[in-house]
Amino acid sequence: MRFSIGLGKTDALERLEQRGVSRREFLKFCSAVAVVMGLGPGAAESVAAALTGKRPAVVYLHGSECTGCSESVMRVYDPFIDELILDTISLDYHETIMAAAGHAAEEALHKAVSSPEGYVCVIEGAVPTARNGLYGTVGGKTMLKLCSEIAPKAKAVFAYGTCAAYGGIPAAKPNPTGAKGVGDALAGLKGKEVKPINLPGCPPNPVNFVAALVHWLQNKSVPELDEQGRPLMFYGTPVHEQCERLPHFEQGEFAPSFESEEAKKGWCLYELGCKGPNTYNNCPKIKFNQTNWPVQAGHPCIGCSEPNFWDEMTPFYES
Repeated sequence: MRFSIGLGKTDALERLEQRGVSRREFLKFCSAVAVVMGLGPGAAESVAAALTGKRPAVVYLHGSECTGCSESVMRVYDPFIDELILDTISLDYHETIMAAAGHAAEEALHKAVSSPEGYVCVIEGAVPTARNGLYGTVGGKTMLKLCSEIAPKAKAVFAYGTCAAYGGIPAAKPNPTGAKGVGDALAGLKGKEVKPINLPGCPPNPVNFVAALVHWLQNKSVPELDEQGRPLMFYGTPVHEQCERLPHFEQGEFAPSFESEEAKKGWCLYELGCKGPNTYNNCPKIKFNQTNWPVQAGHPCIGCSEPNFWDEMTPFYES
């Protein structure tokens, strides 16, 4: 099916069409992004225009992490988020999925950051800072040095995932590598202040990443953030208040165990360790793969989008 949006068919739409992504599928995705942004499905056309306009150059750096954040994007199958992202932005450098290696990879990075039109920087993973960043290196440079060189010059910086936002699991006690979130790790750069848009989660929902990018493409500005640097449009409401098990909480109906019939019937998991009341995210609203999320699947929220969750939210299970 051939289709056009806005003033005419763009290269991005042609590439999507070649991959088998129809107009219907594309606009379905754009509607979902619009809803997440609080714009309503009627704003799908404006989201589509942002995603199919001039492709922004994106430099995607990795710190200390498990690459689960990249996996959360690449393994989403409907509505083709991985294809939409790769075909509507110019992902010029990504240490995990790029074909280039060695000097060719370095050349790709140099070309991207030298673009006269600028670039967007996405950082996944914590930044090791102990011993001047020695505990994490890429191509002979420390992750700290790479981030220090590239992030301050970017038009926008996205800290994707809890490790990048706040240090995450690498920063858990005793934290021998001195792992920190991007903002904290780069706070000492004189005259080069970096205030990333934090998109925490372990892993984060990729729809939040796309929606944050769309907001920046539309407005060329940072969305309204909370005190933790998170976009309020995604992280403005506690998980607890959006949970489908909330009516059971309000009625005092708590599952006595994970194996109980009450748990299977959807009773509240608060007394089993659920951290939903203290966690801000939109997991119940957009789910993962638009299909499910931990609490719906019977697992308590562990507060993974909160700073220091590994130390402050444990134990994750109570009985």
